[in-house]
Amino acid sequence: MILLSIDTSGPTGTVGLAHLLNNQLDVLAQTALPGKTYSAQLVPTIVDLLAAHSSTIAGLAAIVVTSGPGSFTGIRIALSAAKGLAEPHGTPILAVSRLAVLAHKANTQAAALDASRHEFYLGDFSNPTPIESLLTSDSFLARATSLANNLAVCEASVHAIATAATRVEPPTAADALQFALPRLRARDFNNAVTLDGNYLRRSDAEIFAKPQAPQP
Repeated sequence: MILLSIDTSGPTGTVGLAHLLNNQLDVLAQTALPGKTYSAQLVPTIVDLLAAHSSTIAGLAAIVVTSGPGSFTGIRIALSAAKGLAEPHGTPILAVSRLAVLAHKANTQAAALDASRHEFYLGDFSNPTPIESLLTSDSFLARATSLANNLAVCEASVHAIATAATRVEPPTAADALQFALPRLRARDFNNAVTLDGNYLRRSDAEIFAKPQAPQP
């Protein structure tokens, strides 16, 4: 089984390709995408990566996509690409949270990301039902102090506040594949029709939109 993974929810994007055989995952390759190039470079990069490993879009067994939280534009591009590639061949899609992948990578029970505007995304995975939320600086500081090194971070801006947290490199498409492995084995896929981004807050367009004048 050839698996494709897409993550363009952060400042730098990645595309990964892996082979799943006898329930063992072998990551074949990973390619980085500079920020602000996703819309132009994502699909060509995927096609080139598949060709380099003698595979095709039609030959994909599944597509893993990181659905956020993070860059609104990056999330939408990743989901659009995943759905567009999957639709002609009925390829199943499996969406994962960037926070969950980060916590899995660091082997912690929680993870945090900078949400800008003095806010932070926090994911708590200590219970069977994960909780992901958007926190103010004060609320995040209190939680980070409580979690200490059980909190995973990947950004200097977050580590400056959560000084006791476990810092690792940012999660990638290959990390998403490793995290998704149990669900891939169980064939626990998402419904491509209803799948949406894991935004955790409204977009800038919604926040700053001017109220419409009442209809006469």
